[in-house]
Amino acid sequence: MREFRKPSSILLLLLACMIAPGTALAAAAPPAIDSGSTAWMLVSTLLVLMMIIPGLALFYGGMVHKESVLATLMQSFVTCCLVSVLWVVYGYSYAFTEGNGFLGGASRIFLHGLTLESTSGTAPALIPESVFVMFQLTFAAITCALIFGSVANRIKFSSGLVFIALWFTLVYIPIAHWVWGPKGMLGGTGDDKAMGLLGFGTTLDFAGGTVVHINAGIAGLMAAFVLGAHRTFGKPNGAPPYNIVFSVIGASLLWVGWFGFNAGSATAANFNAGMAMLVTHIATATAALTWMGVEWASRGKPSVIGIISGAVAGLVAITPASGFVDVTGAFVIGIAAGALCFWGCRIKHHLRFDDSLDVFGVHCIGGIVGALLTGIFAVESIGGKAGSLTQFFAQCEGVVVTLIYGGIVSFIILKVVDIIMGLRVDEAAEIAGLDMAIHGEQIH
Repeated sequence: MREFRKPSSILLLLLACMIAPGTALAAAAPPAIDSGSTAWMLVSTLLVLMMIIPGLALFYGGMVHKESVLATLMQSFVTCCLVSVLWVVYGYSYAFTEGNGFLGGASRIFLHGLTLESTSGTAPALIPESVFVMFQLTFAAITCALIFGSVANRIKFSSGLVFIALWFTLVYIPIAHWVWGPKGMLGGTGDDKAMGLLGFGTTLDFAGGTVVHINAGIAGLMAAFVLGAHRTFGKPNGAPPYNIVFSVIGASLLWVGWFGFNAGSATAANFNAGMAMLVTHIATATAALTWMGVEWASRGKPSVIGIISGAVAGLVAITPASGFVDVTGAFVIGIAAGALCFWGCRIKHHLRFDDSLDVFGVHCIGGIVGALLTGIFAVESIGGKAGSLTQFFAQCEGVVVTLIYGGIVSFIILKVVDIIMGLRVDEAAEIAGLDMAIHGEQIH
């Protein structure tokens, strides 16, 4: 006891008590996240959510006729709700965890194992995994909501919900995994030696040219074919837009929100995010002016719906390229998107399919333009493979695989739902409009 009471012994005991807990705490400390990147990803997630509600809802809602405005707004809103739940239950797990080349695994079903300290990304730009889950949720939601634009005036509400749930499960999740998931078969992530399906290498898709736009666009085309044309299709002034101001506001929200879509896909507040933001804006403005010029020259007047459609076409086309091209590439992609999407939207009149709000003409054609031009204008110093013919072939592979798989599976889902439930509203509901027929509400 005498030794223990010596000042030196007491001091050593106090030091041990102080050091031991500190050592334990240090060992249990969670990974250090990058607060700047986390803040940017939180903002980006909110921006993409704004693209769906209210952005896309208003953009579509303003272009349908008065009797179906509420139903069109509802389609975007309910899709956001439905996909949010499905994403948490199983979507994130099968898209973004490691499984095989076709599909991810079940380790994050119901977000099992996701904790407060779970992280995503690579050091030093680590962000909470919860933020990444939410960010990718918004991508899935807007992709599914886009499809409704092809059949906005004539699809049954109940059948639309069933179709979206099945399409999300059987089409969106696999393709997202192929392109962005761990070791996905079109390149994915986590394998620096990935060679794609045919050996050309990874399909470059920074923010969703294949996963979002080509995917939704080809599904919209299939839906337009299966449901058939609206009764007013091809008739002069048969279904005038309810409120173009709504659509301008919606397009403006889409433009602003798209910075979260593209620059946010850097998943960090870094040089790539800054360049993605710049090229996104340049391509969008260029495409809007190009569409306006082509329309002015061919039809004699530049329309408001035309210029906002051109802007969206530019946003779509720059999406896969935004993390790989410089300003020169952005200008070329914008010009190509504005011109080709304008003519792409005229195809429906020649082939007689009613793509009501030009989902195929803007999103599928624009996504193809952007995906292919990424292979030409990708800059090695930014993240691409400059001048690589092999990379262009890899881009072609991604486009073709998405079109074939997405088109075939979408068509099968549509036909099955049509046989079991019926996809299209009856003639009386179509004449009266979907608002009263489906929801019992209307705009006065």
